[in-house]
Amino acid sequence: MPSLIKIKDGLFYGWVVVIASLIIATITFGTRHSFGVFFKSLQADFGLTRGATSGIFSVYMLLSCVVVFAGGWVLDRYGPRRVTLITGLFMGLSLLLTSQTTSLWQLFVSYSLLLAVGTGPMYTVIGATVSRWFVSKRGLALGIALSGVGLGQVVMTPFAAYLISSLGWRMSYIVMGLIALVIVASLSLLLKKDPAEIGLLPDGIKSNTGKIDIQDKQGDTQPPGLSLLEACRTSQFWLLCLIWLSQGSCVYLVTTHIVPHATDMGISAIKAAVVLSLIGGTNIIGMIAAGRLSDIVGRKVIGITCALLHAAAMIWLVWAHELWMFYLFAVVFGFQFGGLNAVLTAMVGDTFGLRNIGIIMGTLNIAWYMGAAIGPLIGGFIFDVSDGYSTAFILMSGVMVIAALFIALIRQQTQHN
Repeated sequence: MPSLIKIKDGLFYGWVVVIASLIIATITFGTRHSFGVFFKSLQADFGLTRGATSGIFSVYMLLSCVVVFAGGWVLDRYGPRRVTLITGLFMGLSLLLTSQTTSLWQLFVSYSLLLAVGTGPMYTVIGATVSRWFVSKRGLALGIALSGVGLGQVVMTPFAAYLISSLGWRMSYIVMGLIALVIVASLSLLLKKDPAEIGLLPDGIKSNTGKIDIQDKQGDTQPPGLSLLEACRTSQFWLLCLIWLSQGSCVYLVTTHIVPHATDMGISAIKAAVVLSLIGGTNIIGMIAAGRLSDIVGRKVIGITCALLHAAAMIWLVWAHELWMFYLFAVVFGFQFGGLNAVLTAMVGDTFGLRNIGIIMGTLNIAWYMGAAIGPLIGGFIFDVSDGYSTAFILMSGVMVIAALFIALIRQQTQHN
């Protein structure tokens, strides 16, 4: 066992990983969540129903299920640098090709397939990599890094709306594709798999013996971790799957349909895009605040609170018809969305350990992507048959009440750090 001392000779590199991850998440998830801004442009240009337009996004999410599992496996073996570089290249290529599409089947290839490869693994890459760098401040570090999910909505959705109004949707995708190519590919070079690469243990502890094997010399700092098969044999794994399935379906029903729904209420497209931006802004606050609070008071209390806030927000949306009501919804919805994401991601490392966290988190994220594929389809189908979204909003409120119950049933199997 090496003698350990706290690093004092500069910034702990884990925070560099966190900031790089934050920016990568901003581009990646901002691109994903901007689909709602492009929704009506694609629907009109290709002559589609809302159900069919939703299907473009839903197929993208379904294909992401395959990619996220493969990404987690590659991450555990080769580290985040290669995965992020490849996904950044595919993200840029996807958007550039989407700008040139002339038929629906081409959209399913350029957007649904290629963007799945370009963005599908990124939540797993960020969540697993940051988890390896921290223990005592894991919730806070994950909250900061994953706040890029919300920051992407704050930055990218109004940016996309502005580009569409100024340049049209095709040129907008060209601009966003070039941004993804340059920024994500460049920042991938800053990512390191774990502290052992530079002779550290998590939280900035330095070894006097130089580079260490974090899997063999974890001591009390990290649990050794379960294999994927061992994790799958626990009830906790399947509870987390159901929670992420529930949350994914609710979140992406909202992010896909909130702009079309708001414009149906007579709100302008630009102001409707601000609703998405507000969700993103409060998502950032929720990620950081709930992540840090979960380090102090425990994951379950914060997780249950966020899930119940989600359920309440969906009921409120049923009655929302004025702009201020949409803004209030966005504040509450965004806060709980970010908070629950931070808590659930931290729970994975707490419950199953870190040795195989990439493939475990990647497998769990399959449930998230399945939910994210189902939610927009439910919203589009219900709208097409009822000419409104109220039934979908009520249904998703009930789903999140059940998710709160599942969180209460989780029993973390490793010692809480």
